[in-house]
Amino acid sequence: MLRRIRKRFASNDILEVDTPALSPSALSDVQIESLEIPDSLVSRRPMFLHTSPEFCMKRLIAAGFPDIYSICRVFRDGESGHRHQPEFTMVEWYRLGFSLRAIIDDTLSVIQAALDCASIAKNHVVHDYRDIFIDIAGADPLTASVEELALAAHADDALTQTIGDERDDWLDLILATHIAPTFDQNSLTVVQHYPASQAALARLCPADDRIADRFEVFCGSVELANGYVELTSADEQARRIVADNVERRRRALTVRPEDRSLLAALQAGLPECAGVAMGLERMQMIHDGTDDIRDVITFSFGSDL
Repeated sequence: MLRRIRKRFASNDILEVDTPALSPSALSDVQIESLEIPDSLVSRRPMFLHTSPEFCMKRLIAAGFPDIYSICRVFRDGESGHRHQPEFTMVEWYRLGFSLRAIIDDTLSVIQAALDCASIAKNHVVHDYRDIFIDIAGADPLTASVEELALAAHADDALTQTIGDERDDWLDLILATHIAPTFDQNSLTVVQHYPASQAALARLCPADDRIADRFEVFCGSVELANGYVELTSADEQARRIVADNVERRRRALTVRPEDRSLLAALQAGLPECAGVAMGLERMQMIHDGTDDIRDVITFSFGSDL
């Protein structure tokens, strides 16, 4: 699979790059937790294992690199189970000047090459996030109240109390438990135009700032890839980091140090581009026909390695 992926990137003149796994900064996104090395003897301050090579790759793009990709190990805290591991392999790439439609098509092509299966991508379907929520869950993700989302999730009192007023948590739950299980098990489903509150590092849609130029690709209910047209504004990125850390404080989560090198790169000028992160082990799960990520990892977390 790695050979096929590299061959596909090489045929499109996409350069392979290497980035550090250790950083003095960390992603501020409240949905993703970094593994931290407290009081590092090297830096005399906390260091973090990267959750993605994204920040360094954007710095390379801003410095003048062409289309690039990286295949590396990444780390996320609190993720272990049938579809998650705290350490896994990520394939990430960036294409200059790509629109949302172009990067979606590019992603489908990479998945097709990785799985060596033309039919799985050929019969794909594309849905707008808002449309599938209304059609399948009966709730508008842009306007529904928390109470309406809890009703759409068929939540009992215990679940309602656990999630509380966190709208995006309700949306994630509904997508994972009520919408994704309806996707065709034998083809790819693309969900595009996520709500602006879930933009992460994506730009907002020029035609509607309530939604973001972000998408995810599923095979059945298994998420394979997450991508977007990149946010290029340093000011907006700085604002989002501040907002994330405000939300982290509210949720009693650890506040993350901002990546000043990333903000400097954006300030210097990040070209219009789009990027994708794809989980290699998830791809192997689809290839091998298993629903347990531990079946495709030789040394899995929870098996004493």
